[in-house]
Amino acid sequence: MIGNFIADHIRGNRYEGFSKEIQQGIFLHRAIDTFTDAHKVVRKSKRRLHARYRHYDGVIIDIFYDYFLAKNWADYSEIPLETYTSSVYDLFNEIKLQLPLKSQQFIKYMIEYNILFNYKYKDGIEKVLNGMNQRTKGKSKMNLAIEDLWNLEAELQEDFTLFFKDLIAHTNQKIKELTVIRNGE
Repeated sequence: MIGNFIADHIRGNRYEGFSKEIQQGIFLHRAIDTFTDAHKVVRKSKRRLHARYRHYDGVIIDIFYDYFLAKNWADYSEIPLETYTSSVYDLFNEIKLQLPLKSQQFIKYMIEYNILFNYKYKDGIEKVLNGMNQRTKGKSKMNLAIEDLWNLEAELQEDFTLFFKDLIAHTNQKIKELTVIRNGE
């Protein structure tokens, strides 16, 4: 979980100072990113937004897919979303000083605004989109994407459901591969 979380803040081979388990989380995150970027359903979702947002379409779809995951959490986990997010925040609080500075900053923001839990609400997504738009100094127009979520919710939910089924299978396979590598089998 930790490696997966910090992966976007680790460039190249700068993972080498971390434990094997954290390195595997980084590798898993990278494999998921590659799989996601190449997936036909994700590309279809991005095309729905491309004319308006151009190269920001992928970031927006990622946020929308987070919304669908949180909203439909009970379909994918027996652990209630609130319990899960609380345990994630506790874990990150315990180890945050060992993580990259950008990860530490995001943890603070994530906990303060209860981002993981609030992804299940459109107003939570709207806040994230507004924040992302501010980070791009208004260039991305991501603040407008909440309209697209309202207008395309059924289509995007269908896309997410199809994609996530494939992602689960892919991730399970990658975890098996990484476990074999870790155990030297």
